[in-house]
Amino acid sequence: MTDLAYAFLAAGFGAGISVIGGAYGVSKCANAAMSGISRQPEAAGDIRGAMIITAAMIEGIALLGLVICFLLAVK
Repeated sequence: MTDLAYAFLAAGFGAGISVIGGAYGVSKCANAAMSGISRQPEAAGDIRGAMIITAAMIEGIALLGLVICFLLAVK
């Protein structure tokens, strides 16, 4: 295999791991938020807002990982 093939392989693995990590992080965030809302329904608005902000940050990091992998693939 050539160096270019290894770069494509590494970019593919990196993209997959980035997507899996982002999905896992968002699912853990949503699980914690739903548990908190079920315990304290009166705080649902505050918990929901914090969950949305946290999920957006997690997705941003996962998207950054995907961009880096795609840049490595086309380099």
